[in-house]
Amino acid sequence: MRAAALKSGRIYVNDDVPEPQPGFGQVLVQVKACGICGSDLHFVKHGHEMIELGKQMKGMPQMGGGGEGSELDFDQDIWMGHEFSAEVLEIGPDTQAPSPGTIVTSIPILLTAKGIQPIVYSNEVHGGYGERMLLSAGMMAEVPNGLDPRYAALTEPMAVGLHAVNKSKVKQGEGALVLGCGPVGLACIAALKLKGIDTIVAADFSPARRRIATAMGATEVVDPAQEDAFDAWQRAGRGKSLVVYEAIGVPGIIDSVLRDAPMGTRLLVVGVCMEHDTINPFFGISKELNIQFALGYDPMEFNECLRAIAEGDIDVTPMITGEVPLEGVADAFEALGNPDEHCKILVTP
Repeated sequence: MRAAALKSGRIYVNDDVPEPQPGFGQVLVQVKACGICGSDLHFVKHGHEMIELGKQMKGMPQMGGGGEGSELDFDQDIWMGHEFSAEVLEIGPDTQAPSPGTIVTSIPILLTAKGIQPIVYSNEVHGGYGERMLLSAGMMAEVPNGLDPRYAALTEPMAVGLHAVNKSKVKQGEGALVLGCGPVGLACIAALKLKGIDTIVAADFSPARRRIATAMGATEVVDPAQEDAFDAWQRAGRGKSLVVYEAIGVPGIIDSVLRDAPMGTRLLVVGVCMEHDTINPFFGISKELNIQFALGYDPMEFNECLRAIAEGDIDVTPMITGEVPLEGVADAFEALGNPDEHCKILVTP
C-alpha cells in the first residue's frame, strides 16, 4: 500500500508499504480522511526536542514499543496521522467489531501484544496518512447519522477543545477569552458554545481565522494589532468572571496573561510551547489567578464530540480549508504555515 512518511526530516510518499494484518482485537480499515494536526507540524520541526523533553519527564505512563516517547529512528519512516475516519475492511480473529463497510473513527490508540501504542508518531504503527491502517475494535466508534467521513475525522481535534473547556470548569454566567484561533482555539470556541457560554471573545492576528472563529461561535473577535485582547474583554465581558484559553503556544503569552488579566481570572493553557518560557509569579499572586494545563481528552469527551458533530451541535465545516491526496501532504504542511491561507487540511488517500 501507499503512505506518506517522515524520513530524515522530509515528508515523502512510500509506494511499497507492507499491508497491515489485523490480529486479535484489531480491525483493518481504509482511511477516508485524516486531518493534519498542529502537533504534527511541531513534530516535523521539533521532533527530536519533543522526544528528549518526554524523556526528562517523570510520572508519565509508559507506552509499548514504537509509541510516542519511545525510541524513534528519524532516519527510517515515521508514520503519522491521528485525526481520521475510516471504513472497516477486515476484522481480526476472534474479534467483535462493526461489519465491513461501516464508517468509523477512533481514539488514536492501538492495543498490541507489545502493549498500548499511540497512533501518533511511530516507526511501526501506521497512521492516517496512508491508505490503510489498523485500529483496535474497543477504541472505535461508529460514525452515526450518515455523517460525512471528512467531518467525522475532526472528532479528535474537537475533543481536545472540549477537554480544555471541561478542565477549566467554566460555567454559564462566566465568559471566555480565547487567545489564538488555530484549530485548537477554534475547538475551544466550539466547545464553549456547546456549553452555553454566551460571551466568547476570540483574538487572532489573521483576518481569515477571525472569520472562522465567528462561524464557530465567537460572539466577538479582535485583532490584537488594533485592540488589546483584554481591553476587548473589558468592553464585551460586562463584569463577568473570566476564563482565558491560551491556544497560541509561544514564549511570553502566559506571562502577558498573568500581567493583564482581571483579578481572579482562570487561565487554561492548551497551546503547546516548545521553548523555555518565563513568568513573573508576582502577577499571579497579586491577583490570585489560577493556571491549568490541558492535553488530549477522555473517551467520553471523544464520543460526545462525535455525537455533537453528527447532530449538528458543532459545525466543523468552516475549519476545513483544503483537501490533498497523499502526494500533497508535504506541500500541505508547508501551506499550513500561513494562517491566512489554511486552517485545517484533510488528507484523503
